[in-house]
Amino acid sequence: MLKFWPTTIVFVLGLIAFFIFQSSLHFNFWYLIIWIKLYAIVQFCGAYFIGLNFHLSSINSLNTTEKKVVLTFDDGPHANTVKVLEVLKKHDVKAIFFIIGKNIQSNEAILKQIVADGHQIGNHSFSHDNWIDVWSTKKVTDDFASCQKLIERYQPNTKLFRPPYGVTNPNIAKALKQLNLQSIGWNVRSYDTSNKDVEKIKQRVLSQLKPGAIILLHDRLDFMPELLETLIPAIKQKGYSFANSL
Repeated sequence: MLKFWPTTIVFVLGLIAFFIFQSSLHFNFWYLIIWIKLYAIVQFCGAYFIGLNFHLSSINSLNTTEKKVVLTFDDGPHANTVKVLEVLKKHDVKAIFFIIGKNIQSNEAILKQIVADGHQIGNHSFSHDNWIDVWSTKKVTDDFASCQKLIERYQPNTKLFRPPYGVTNPNIAKALKQLNLQSIGWNVRSYDTSNKDVEKIKQRVLSQLKPGAIILLHDRLDFMPELLETLIPAIKQKGYSFANSL
C-alpha cells in the first residue's frame, strides 16, 4: 500500500532523473507534466480516503470476522444528540461519539449523558475549522490538544481521534503522534450529510455491511433519530450485533 514518504521520495527522484537525462534522451516535457499530475492525484486520494492509511494508520474496521459492527457519530455534542441517545438506549446499542471541543461548553449535560449511558467518546478537534487541513503542525496540535484536555474531563484516558472531514496530511499525522492519539476511520460511509432521504441512507449502509464494519454517521442531523429507528433493527435482522467498543 502506498505511503506518503516513500511516494514523495520516488516523485523527487523521478524529477531529478528527468532533468538529468532530459537533454541526452530528449524527454518530452509532457512526461514531466504527467508525472506531476500523477503525484497530485496520489496525494489527493491519500489525503481524502482515510482507509488508504496513506499519511497515518487508522483503525478502519473492527478486528473480527464475527458479524459485529459499531456505530460512530461525528460533530456533537448537539441538541439532537439527546434524541439519538434515546434511540440508542431503546435498542440497547452502544456507540462512539467523536466530539468537537467548541461544542462542549453549551452542551456539557449532553456530553455527561453520553458517558453516563456507557458510550465511548473521542476527539474530533476543537474547532473543526474549514481550513484545518492547511494549518501548521503546531496550530493543528494545539487545536487537538485543547479538545483532548476537555473530553478527558468526562472520560479520562480516551485516545480515540477522528480527523475533521476524514482528511489526513503530514501535519495531522505529526500532531497525533505527539499527542499519542489513535486515528479512527470507517469502512461504511452513509453520506448522511449530503442526502436527507432516510430510506436511501439506510439502504446504502445495509448494502455495505460486513463483519467488523465501522459506520460513519452524524448525530447533529435532525433526521438521525428517525434513521436509527429503522437502521438499527434492519442491521439486527441481517444477523449483526453491535460492538460495545473498538
